[in-house]
Amino acid sequence: MKYDFETICDRRGKGSRKWMPVEDFEELIVPFSVADMEFNTAPEIKKELINYIENNILGYTTYMDDYLEEVVKWQKDIHDLDIKEEYIVSTPGVVSALYYLILTLTKEDDGIIIFKPVYHPFTASVEAANRNVINCPLINKDGYYKIDFEKFEDLAADPKNKAIIFCNPHNPVGRVWTEDELTKIVEISKKYNILIISDEIWSDITMSGFKTTSILKVAGDYLDSVVVSTAASKTFNLAGLTCSNIIIPNKLIKRAFLKELEKPHLAVPALGFVGTKAAYKYGKDWMKEMINVVEENYKYTKNFFEENINGSVVSPLEGTYATWVDLRSLGLDKNQLEKFLVEKAKFYVNQGYFFGEEGEGFIRINLACPKSVLKDSLNRLKIAIES
Repeated sequence: MKYDFETICDRRGKGSRKWMPVEDFEELIVPFSVADMEFNTAPEIKKELINYIENNILGYTTYMDDYLEEVVKWQKDIHDLDIKEEYIVSTPGVVSALYYLILTLTKEDDGIIIFKPVYHPFTASVEAANRNVINCPLINKDGYYKIDFEKFEDLAADPKNKAIIFCNPHNPVGRVWTEDELTKIVEISKKYNILIISDEIWSDITMSGFKTTSILKVAGDYLDSVVVSTAASKTFNLAGLTCSNIIIPNKLIKRAFLKELEKPHLAVPALGFVGTKAAYKYGKDWMKEMINVVEENYKYTKNFFEENINGSVVSPLEGTYATWVDLRSLGLDKNQLEKFLVEKAKFYVNQGYFFGEEGEGFIRINLACPKSVLKDSLNRLKIAIES
């Protein structure tokens, strides 16, 4: 490999939110929880950031040079998606953008449909905006998840429900939705005039044989009712630079969204633009190697659970770098499972109940780490289970 994906970085005492639970341990315990990689930043990105710092003032900054051009080019090269520069609104992160999109597109007490188990800030953002969370649970068949289109249509037909928040690839179950599935989402949404917010922050990270199709590609004449969130932050682990790119084809929605962002004076920092541009311009080879490492880690993890925990089910990983594991066969409730993993195995993961009641008894494991770390941690889990 050209890049280093094996060096273990000790992040204790460095302000890492992910590492806070293991700060005081004498031994090096690497957590597998927050979707934050344990890989060194791509050297090409570091180089551009250092160069900018050495030659510029870190004041208020807006789009620079060919930034928007690189965002458009990335979407075309990686996803064969044609977008225009004028569709893009850059924001300091997808989660904050999601909240302000909800304020822009809906009114208080409107219903917003989500598909649980799903990334928990979806629920938090809807509730914070005084909207109603309308759950359309995914169907789980032996670890493989599908959309319940019959229930989705019933919910979409309710005039109180105005929008959906969709996740593609899906966090935490790892599905990369097919073109047919996305087309059905659009058709039902169009039939009942449901606005679509599609979180595609994971879209670059897909396993062998899979490729993310943006919902924009199948939107057709419903394009003006679709908004898509993208970022380099998951792909290149740049969350600390707080930069995302929201794709809004509808000029009126874009204008209203910008007004919402002006209220709290939200803005992307200079290094967010620099890092994102560098990632899209120079990071493709690093990304490909990173995905290969994640895929190998997934195979190792899947084999581990199949061999060591009877009845456990590891969902097929099609996209993202987090694998979803069903541990209900252990016979523990959510609190017992969490206590066992933390206190006995020192195995720090995201508990499935974070993603909704459908996730109780499940865990989400972050696989973006050196394989040696994964092996050591899974061995610790094995010893705890055997004891």
